[in-house]
Amino acid sequence: MSIAKKIAHKAEAVKGSSKKAAGRGTGSRLQAEGRGDQIKGNIKQAGAKIKDAFKH
Repeated sequence: MSIAKKIAHKAEAVKGSSKKAAGRGTGSRLQAEGRGDQIKGNIKQAGAKIKDAFKH
């Protein structure tokens, strides 16, 4: 897995956590959207780790 993709996956998870925090503060739907983005980013990171483990 390229370093650029790893960074992109981490950035997606961070974006999700910040959206979730903003939604929590404002009480809007951003909290649910942020949670979804965060989970998606974390799953992509886990998939990349599994790929790398079998690659070596």
